Amino acid sequence: MKKIKEKLKSVRVRLFVSFCIVVTIIVLFLIIINNVVLETFYLYTKTKAIQGAYVTINDLYSKANIYTNIEDELNRICIKNDFDILIENDKSILLFSSDSNLTDSIEKINEFVNSRITSFDAEYDRNNIVIYADDNMIIRRIIDEKNSMNYIFLSAMLDNGYHLYIRVQVESIQESVKISNNLLIAVGAVSILIAGILASFISRKFTEPILELNDIAKNMSRLDFSKKYKVKDTDDEINDLGKSINTMSDKLESTIKQLRNTNIELEKDIEEKSKIDEMRKQFISDVSHELKTPIALIQGYAEGLLENVNEDEESRKFYAEVILDESNKMDKLVKQLLELMKLEYGKREFNNEEFDILELAKEVVRKCKVMIEEKNITVTCDREVPAYVCADEFYIDQVMTNYFTNAIKHAEEVNGKKEIRIQIQVKEEEQKVRISVFNTGKNIQEEDLTRIWKRFYKVDSSRNREDGGTGIGLALVKAIMNNYQNDFGVTNKADGVEFYFELPMSKH
Repeated sequence: MKKIKEKLKSVRVRLFVSFCIVVTIIVLFLIIINNVVLETFYLYTKTKAIQGAYVTINDLYSKANIYTNIEDELNRICIKNDFDILIENDKSILLFSSDSNLTDSIEKINEFVNSRITSFDAEYDRNNIVIYADDNMIIRRIIDEKNSMNYIFLSAMLDNGYHLYIRVQVESIQESVKISNNLLIAVGAVSILIAGILASFISRKFTEPILELNDIAKNMSRLDFSKKYKVKDTDDEINDLGKSINTMSDKLESTIKQLRNTNIELEKDIEEKSKIDEMRKQFISDVSHELKTPIALIQGYAEGLLENVNEDEESRKFYAEVILDESNKMDKLVKQLLELMKLEYGKREFNNEEFDILELAKEVVRKCKVMIEEKNITVTCDREVPAYVCADEFYIDQVMTNYFTNAIKHAEEVNGKKEIRIQIQVKEEEQKVRISVFNTGKNIQEEDLTRIWKRFYKVDSSRNREDGGTGIGLALVKAIMNNYQNDFGVTNKADGVEFYFELPMSKH
């Protein structure tokens, strides 16, 4: 039902209906004209023709010495005008009759006229109408329903005293009106059919570009500007409208693209601001959390110095060393937190370059030589040839140092050995280099394998401050490796723990 209503509202259907209505109105108008005007016009024309015939016949008899055969001329007038003519002399002797029965008809007409004139019948005006009259002639419209006569009847006196009667049947015009009406109805039906075909053709020609423009407008409402109007060679209003819509589409598309770009930039700015605010809040929260203990220690030892709790020089020196040590730890903690925030929020740019990861690992081991010797740890590396990677050497040094120092702190003797093993594996197919640091000792609890990467998380909370570290090292590793989007993690082994990370292999 909805589709039918939509079709009825379409331009094509409305144009078809309009054509049909116009044709129907024209046909009805012509039928009305036929019924109202045609008969009147016919009577007027025939009246003039009768008057002209009277003048011609009067001339014929006035110039009778010229014409040798008046009867032929009278017959010609009858045939030409479809008249019935009767002429009598002044003694009522018949001189000419176009029809043998015309004399009786004329008598009947005269009787009817005389009876109507004398009876003053109420229908007189309708059945016996004087159309024209002067001193010589009178023309009537006669409708004698009794004798089934409907005529225009002229009764006149010629200049020579002869009586002239001319009769014209009116039934023919009425029949013509009926035939004409029937013809108009038939023509109207055919015209409606033709109008429907023409309307369909014309409406298609007009509506197709309109429908195309409508589809383009609908796509534009959905912000789809891919469809354009195909401009024709014609120079008309629809073509101009199509050009205007194409221009509007291009401008809207350009404007919306600019708005989108501006919106993206604005979103980035808002996101950037949000990240900065989040980073600031997180930094303040972390610093305030982690600095409570060192600040309390510094405060306590400083008060002890002021109050001379211990008067000997060695105690005061110890207090001062504690204050200095805690200050250094606070400085290191704040710097690490700042670095971590920058890494986590994408505020740090990496200076990638090619370097030998084996050489970097050896350098880390050399830096930690004192710690290794203190704990009597054996360090081995399974690779002797260089392995080149592409990364920021400064940050990879931090990753390697964190892994190695953690390994030193947690290394324990297993089967008579306290060992750290560094493995460097080149994966040719994946174009990756995998670096792992293994230390003998206890495994990490399963629930802690993911937690250790969070800032300030420590597996062994009972460790003292000297050995426990800041709890930021592995969080820094995670932030660095996330920026590189490379694999990293920790795995429990049978006799210890292995930390690993991967880097892209250099094309060197």
